[in-house]
Amino acid sequence: MSCSGEVYSHNNFENNLIQITPSIKRKLNKAKYGVYNHSAVELCHWTKKSFSDEGTCYKHKFYGISTHRCMEMTPAALNCENRCIYCWRPTEFYDTLEMPSHLVDDPETIVQSLLEERRKLIVGFYGKKDINLSKLDESLFPEHYAISLSGEPTMYPKLPELIKYLFRLKATKSIFLVTNGQEPEMLYRLADENALPTQIYLSTNASTKNMFFKINGPKRKDAWERWQQSLKFISQAKTRTVLRFTLIRNFNNESRFHQNFAKLIDIGRPHFIEIKSYMHIGMSTNRLEHSNMLEMEEVRSFAQQLNSKLSNYFVMDESVASRIVVLQNQERLVSRWIEEYSQ
Repeated sequence: MSCSGEVYSHNNFENNLIQITPSIKRKLNKAKYGVYNHSAVELCHWTKKSFSDEGTCYKHKFYGISTHRCMEMTPAALNCENRCIYCWRPTEFYDTLEMPSHLVDDPETIVQSLLEERRKLIVGFYGKKDINLSKLDESLFPEHYAISLSGEPTMYPKLPELIKYLFRLKATKSIFLVTNGQEPEMLYRLADENALPTQIYLSTNASTKNMFFKINGPKRKDAWERWQQSLKFISQAKTRTVLRFTLIRNFNNESRFHQNFAKLIDIGRPHFIEIKSYMHIGMSTNRLEHSNMLEMEEVRSFAQQLNSKLSNYFVMDESVASRIVVLQNQERLVSRWIEEYSQ
């Protein structure tokens, strides 16, 4: 598939780079995304709440990430190999499986442009009531980068250079990368080029090939095999690793799936396992029902039953607001706190 059509355009006469079309960009801007060519940034729900001291996200509770200084961004806003039924992002706009190196922005351009887009999103909060102005000032200088947001970031061909550039920024303390596992070659490139992020998340929501195709709607015929290659990478990666389970009622939350999920965990040997409920928000409401969400007690039960099939994990923590339970690997034990891990 080419990077053309209704979503992407090459008609940038100055540099002939991939750009999201004006009509789609307007829709993303209306949804409070900051967009630059093929990249995007957003202020998440918890970042906004943290500005007025109304709470912090689970990454703060679990790992010590400063919520108001976390920048959620993507170098591949509308590029993804999957059409996951639970995704709250605009997968209906996704139109390409290609990001040619000569048609993408370089890392510095992406980061500096998205920092400016993020600044524009933050400025509007200065006039609101009950805002912690010191937090707002600090938020302009991110300490943490979450490379996720929308699309699949490992499709961006200059990802190693992007991560290295982010680490060179003075304020940077940590970088998290979320991947669907469809680009295992890029994960190995990150390792080979000394560009591993602080923590890698591998999205995990299926214990069999049939379940994988039903939930993820992949465009690649060998998608299950690609994901398994990424799982093997996770088992040996020289950085913190996480398997993130998204539980969807009537799809993958039954107890009969525990044994197969446990076998996958035994292969990946991640440092952490985040088990969370599907959330009925965003574009996913067009594909799933509110009833597909699990209650917190159901998430706890799934986590406990899964943990009973494992030999080296314990329940580390939970977040009721986000309906997540975290298991930690005792055999590959690392400090849960990013600051301690980085020292």
